[in-house]
Amino acid sequence: MKSLFRWFALGAAVAGMAACKPQALLVPAPAWSLKDVDGRVVTSDLGKGKVVVVDFWATWCGPCKQEIPGYLALQKKYAADGLVFVGISMDRGTAEVKKFIKQYGIGYQVVMGDDGAEEAFGGVDALPTTFIIDRDGMIRDRQRGVLATADFERRLLTYLRPAADGS
Repeated sequence: MKSLFRWFALGAAVAGMAACKPQALLVPAPAWSLKDVDGRVVTSDLGKGKVVVVDFWATWCGPCKQEIPGYLALQKKYAADGLVFVGISMDRGTAEVKKFIKQYGIGYQVVMGDDGAEEAFGGVDALPTTFIIDRDGMIRDRQRGVLATADFERRLLTYLRPAADGS
C-alpha cells in the first residue's frame, strides 16, 4: 500500500477531469498493491507491457452493472492482443463482491479498493470511473460514468492496434 501514497502527486494531474468527457492524458499510472476477494495480494505488475483498463466500481452501483457485460466481451475479444481488465471494487466487504463476481461471470481480476487507491489515481468522485493505461504504463484516458461498449472499444483500439498490427 505504500506505493499508492508515493503516487499521490498524480492527483494534481488528473483530479479536475470533466464528467463523461474523454480525457487525453499522459501521466504515469500509479503502482498499486491490493488484495483480491480471497485475500491474495495483486499488484499493478500484472499489466506490465499490456494495455490495462482499471475500473473503479461497486456492487451497489447501477451504472457499473450496465458496463460490466461489455467489459467482459472486450476482455474476451482482445485478451490475445494484450488487454487486461482490473476491477477495483469500492465495496467495504468481500462477501457481496464474491457473490457479484459469480453472478455476473466476471473472469477478469477484481481487487478490493480503498481511499488510497482512489487518491493514487487522482481521486475518484463517481462510480464507475475507468482508466486506460498504455503498454508503457502511462494513463491515456479517464472516463467517468458509463460509455457504450462500442465507443469504449474505439478508444481501446487506439492503444491495442499498434502492438496487434506489429507497428
